[in-house]
Formats: sequence, C-alpha cells, structure tokens
Amino acid sequence: MNDVDEIDLYEVLGITSGASKAEIKKAYHKAALSHHPDKVAEHERVEAEVRFKAAKQAYEILHDDDKRHLYDTHGMSAFDPSRGGGMGGEPDIDDIFAQMFGGMGFGGGVPGMGGMGGMPGGPGGRNVPRKGRSVEQEYEVTLEELYKGKTTKFSNTKNVVCHTCKGTGGKQGAKSHACSVCNGRGMKAVLRQVGPGLVTQETVPCGTCSGSGEIIPEKQRCKKCKGKKVVESKNVLELYIPRGARQGDRIVLAGEADQLPDQEPGDIIFTLEEADHDVFERAGADLRAELKISLAEALTGFNRVVLTHLDGRGIQLHVQQPKGKVLRPGQVLKIPGEGMPMKRSDAKGDLYLVVDIEFPEDGWIKNDAALQKVRDALPSSPKKERKSEEVDEVEFEWDADMDDFGAGSGDPRAAGDWEDDDEEGGPQCATQ
Repeated sequence: MNDVDEIDLYEVLGITSGASKAEIKKAYHKAALSHHPDKVAEHERVEAEVRFKAAKQAYEILHDDDKRHLYDTHGMSAFDPSRGGGMGGEPDIDDIFAQMFGGMGFGGGVPGMGGMGGMPGGPGGRNVPRKGRSVEQEYEVTLEELYKGKTTKFSNTKNVVCHTCKGTGGKQGAKSHACSVCNGRGMKAVLRQVGPGLVTQETVPCGTCSGSGEIIPEKQRCKKCKGKKVVESKNVLELYIPRGARQGDRIVLAGEADQLPDQEPGDIIFTLEEADHDVFERAGADLRAELKISLAEALTGFNRVVLTHLDGRGIQLHVQQPKGKVLRPGQVLKIPGEGMPMKRSDAKGDLYLVVDIEFPEDGWIKNDAALQKVRDALPSSPKKERKSEEVDEVEFEWDADMDDFGAGSGDPRAAGDWEDDDEEGGPQCATQ
C-alpha cells in the first residue's frame, strides 16, 4: 500500500470529519503559519516544509466539496495518479509557499531556494527551465471594491540573480563540485511523520547545497550572495483591480516572482476571492437584494430610499399602487442598469429586489374601534366553506414548526427529511 494512503487529512489539520468549511480554513491557516519554513530554526526547516505541504494538501481536498466527498468515500487512493486518481500528483511546493506570503514579500523565504524556479537545475547536465515558477496567491476583495475598482500598493521581496558574481555563486575562477549528499540533484527523499503512526516519503530540497546541487568551497564563494547565486531585492508593486472584475479572475504581475541563474523571473498571479456581502448577492453582472417594506407600504405604496448601493448612493423607489395593486412576499422588482459594471464597458447589469414584508408586532391594534376600521378597509374574508351537518370548533397552537410534520415517521414526504438524507448519507445511501 502506498504510504500516502494512510494519511488522515482531518488529523493533519486537527479537526473532526464534521468540520465546516470555515473551520477547515481556520485550521489550515493555523497549521500553515505554525509550520511555515520562515518561522522555524534552520535545523527544523526541512521537517517544517513537509508539515506545511501536508497541511496545504489537506486544505485543498477538504475545502472542495467534490474532492472531500471522494476522500471521505475512497480515502487518498482517489487522488493517486497510479490508481487513476484525479489530483495529478503532489501539490507544487512553490504554490504552497505562495499561499502564505500574503502579498507582503513573495520571495527570500528559504535561503537558496529562490522560489524553486530552477528545479531541476545546476551541474550534471540537468535542464533548467527558461522561466522561473510563478507564485499564485488568493486575494480577497469586497463587492464594493469590485464595483468601484481598486488600486493597492504592497512591498515585495524576491530573489534576483547576484550581479556581483553574475549568478555563479563564486569568485572569478572558482570551481564547484557536485553535492555529495544529493549527488548533484538538489533534491533528496526523506521519510517524515505527518501524524501519529503516519509516515510518508517526501522529496525535499537538499539542505547541504540549498537545493542548487553543487557546492562551492567557502573561501571561493561570492561575498555578496555567499554562494547562493541570488540576493534579496525589495520593491513596491501596484495591483490594479478593474471595475466589474469577478470571482476567480486572475491578475498577473509579469516577472515579479523569484529568479534563478539562466532564467527569466516568474510571475506573481493574484486570483480574486469575492467576499460575502451583507446586503447584495451577485450573479454575473446582476445584483440581488431584499426589499424590506411594511405591511402598510405593501398595501398603499411608498416613496423612500430603500437601500444604500455599493458606491454609497441611496436608491429611492416611488411605488404607487394603481387600482388597489399590492406588493406580495417574494415579488421581484427589477431596476435596469443598477447592477455591477461590465469590464471594458460603460454598461451595467440589473438590480433585482425581492419583496420581504415586515408585519406589525402583536398588539398593534389598541381597541375594537381601530380593529373595525381595519376590517372595513380591507377586503372581506374568503367565501365560507359549504355548510356541514356537523361542525367542531377546535383549539390550535400559535407558531407551529413545519419541521415537526411527519417527524420520526420515516416517510420521505416528512418535512426536512430529504435535506437531512443528503447531508448525512441517510436511507438512500444505506440501501445502495
């Protein structure tokens, strides 16, 4: 059995199998921060990278509903390429590092790693990619920022080729030799514990040569980069988010990630993550919101500001009830051109308002005379039922709960039973 099959992803993140998405995300950030290679001593760095990688893998699977279902059903074998799984191999360690840099310095994390863009590279005839690996980072934005557009600046720290030694890592005429620990490969396989009784084999950068695959004698190393071939460089970058950008849009800052010798630097790629909004829901360029009105307004109309738009404007509606027309719960009013901006256009989507009627509090009618006025103003009650030979006046309960309808009967028509079956793998799953 492959060692990776034995990994308990819930245990890696320290959560239960019933954890919500929010709990999974919180546990991942906690684990990733505690095991980030920059946060530990030099001698603990390799083990931290392994735990960091395991936390990232657990998050990627458990935070995705489809992948989580596959894992809960089949375990890690569902993601093993040799068994036809769908993950396509282990997550890239560069992408793992990128998730934690948070836009405030994307490089310089692990000495000599240089963003891993040159792996494999170095001596022994190994191929060096023409371009370094890109760094991908989620960037959370509010609906207001997507409506108005946003420009933000941030400090970026990255590795660039040392100008003093031009990326050789040594003084002029210095000679290097292949690292004896990794045999010049720059990587080595280690066995690491990822949980109680769980061990997996990981491929990690060689700590002896800092992943370069070669060793330069200390006296012949470049004084500027100390033999690492790259040095840290800091600059200020500007991120522009256009009006109308959407969830999942990618914004590329070309050439701003780490660089290794004989390579072009990689890119920094931001993937927009749209935060939930308290008032509006978005679908494409359209917006949806609730229109809260009183019972009196539903019956007689109104003229007032009903909500504040994403740019701070008040949206006023003048609703007149012609010939007794009333607004009903769930009715939809459409306001053309008040949705989200469309990119590279002056056009906007539409705003849909769903009517939600707030009924008066109990006891709002103070006396019988007022009650009679309301009865006189409102339409008469529905037609009476046909006369029956026997009539019972029955007692009733206020505020009954429809979740009690058929509860415990096992009848699939009972209120709420279908939803519970879907969530908990109820009778349908049990009979398969």
